[in-house]
Order: sequence, then C-alpha cells, then structure tokens
Amino acid sequence: MKKLHWGIIGCGNVTEKKSGPAFYRLPETELTAVMRRNREKAADYARRHGVGKFYSDAGALIDDPEVEAVYIATPPSSHASLTIRALEKGKPVYVEKPMAASYRECLEMVQVAQRTGTPLYVAYYRRAMDYFRKVKDLLEQGAVGEIRHVKLRLIRSARPEDTRVPMPWRLDVAESGGGYFVDMGAHQIDLFLFLFGKIVSWEAWVANKGGLYEAEDYVEASFRFAAGFTADAVWYFTAPETADGPVNEDGIEVTGSKGSLLFSTFTMEPIRLVTPSREEVFSLAKPEVVEEPMIGEISRAILNGDPFFNRQALEDAVEVTRIMEAILKSYYTGNAGDAGRCCRFGK
Repeated sequence: MKKLHWGIIGCGNVTEKKSGPAFYRLPETELTAVMRRNREKAADYARRHGVGKFYSDAGALIDDPEVEAVYIATPPSSHASLTIRALEKGKPVYVEKPMAASYRECLEMVQVAQRTGTPLYVAYYRRAMDYFRKVKDLLEQGAVGEIRHVKLRLIRSARPEDTRVPMPWRLDVAESGGGYFVDMGAHQIDLFLFLFGKIVSWEAWVANKGGLYEAEDYVEASFRFAAGFTADAVWYFTAPETADGPVNEDGIEVTGSKGSLLFSTFTMEPIRLVTPSREEVFSLAKPEVVEEPMIGEISRAILNGDPFFNRQALEDAVEVTRIMEAILKSYYTGNAGDAGRCCRFGK
C-alpha cells in the first residue's frame, strides 16, 4: 500500500497522544521525521515514538525530500510562516488550530495554497469524529424540528498551571493570540459553523474577571445565523470553585420546535435527544487518538488525488479566526482599566 510520509513540526504535548500516534497507526501514513527546537527533546520524542529522523530546525524538516506532508503543531504565532514555507515547497500542510494568529495571516496561507495548488487543512478534527457527525445527522434529520435557539456553556475554574512562571503559552497573547477562549472556544465556534451554518452577526462582551493573567478569561456572546435562529454562549475560565471542588461545565443545548438536543464539546457526554414523547441517549466513544479520524481522511484524500475534498472546512477555519479576532479586538485595544469591553458586528 502506498503511504504518505509525514513530518511533524513542534512535537510537544498535543502530539503525544492526541495526534502524533495517528501518523504511525494508520495504514496509509508513516511518520518519517519530527522537529522540536530543543534537539534533545526532539531526539527523545523520536526514540519513544519509533521515528527515524529528528531535527531542531523546521526548515530542515520541510526540505527533507522524504517528508511528503507536514503537520504543524507549534503555537499559532508561527503557523503562517511555517505553513507558507511548506506550501511553497509543494508539501501539503495540516496545521493545528486556530489556523493562525490573525485573520490576515489566514488569508495569506489560503492564497499561497491556491497559487501553488498545494492542499491546506486545519485541525478542527471534531468534524471527523463519529460523536459530532451523529449530532449533525440528528439535526439534519429534523430530530428537534426547526432549530430555534442554541445555548453553549464552557465554564471552568482556573488550573494550577495558570499562575506559574513562565505562564503556559496558551495564555501568552504574543504566542497564542489570546487566552483559553482562543484555544478552546475556537473548536466550538468551528462546531457552530459545521452544525448550524454561516454566522451573520454577533454581539460580545469580553473581560478579565480573575485577574490571574492579562489574557481574557471571560467572553459572553450572542450570535445570529443565516438560517435565522440565534445562539448565546459563555466562556469563563476562572470561575470560583464550589464546595465540591473546581467547576467544569461543558454543554451545548439545541432547542427546536419538536424538542432539544444536548451534547458537549470536550467531555463528550452521551448525546441526549429529548422530545415530548421520548428521550434517547447516544453514547459514542472518543477515539483513542482523537485526531486520527481527521488525519486518516486527509491522508487518503491526498493519496487519492482529491486534495481539496473539503473546501468548506478551510473556509470555516478562516472564518473562526476572523470572528475571534473581531470579538477580542476591543479588549486588546481598549483602555487597560476597563472591566470589560463589548463588540458588535453585523452585515
């Protein structure tokens, strides 16, 4: 069987279990080389995962003639430059989310992909998971009738690492482009687009309630979809602990004319369909390697000569960054003393 030979740039924590093993578990892929700026850590990763080559320079991995496709798992600040460099070499790219640190960079990445005719994919991998495809199928089959409203809540207490020095890169605005809203909320806004279609307007309130770091820790937003219904969402990452311990609320509820559908993004609790006449529960297990279904799909598409099998997903990835950037703009450009800042967008 023909295999697609991949290289990983940025073999950090996310690649240990969520993505990296997929490249040597799948029958159509092979992990040929890995790269990390710390050469000793790159060598250690290669040894533990059975990879033949390792680099401490990203350019060297991209230039390796045995590497046919590149997975970029660095912080968002370097996504654009590394992606463009690989695309210019004619090598398909699978880049972690969010797609880039800015909307402008996303557009540049797409332009290079189009000019070179080289495939570009973004790791909004929940689109390929059975759990979320089941949600989409239920909605498209009219299980809840006509959708009227969507409610999202992602509320968590601060993590111990949130106050360490140096801070986690996900809270370093220069590296990540924001706080946990950018890191985790990106998946959920992508799910909104995947499940419900185009977002045409929103209003959002952004604040820092915990005072633990400079990045936003609270975002409250209302969205209106082209289909006519609305959604409200709350992201809160420094919620006070309760007597039972840290808060961990993760839920999405879709209310329709015939019932409601409840599911989650990260905990992946059983999907619940509730109507006046019945309640159904659908339990779909999380894959052992959560990005494996997506990596398999895009690898097969490249090998089969259908590299642009899902253009809408790429367009939506760009849109996610555009929406997040617009929501956060007033927070990062406003007066430092403001408790919170509001943005409105419509067209």
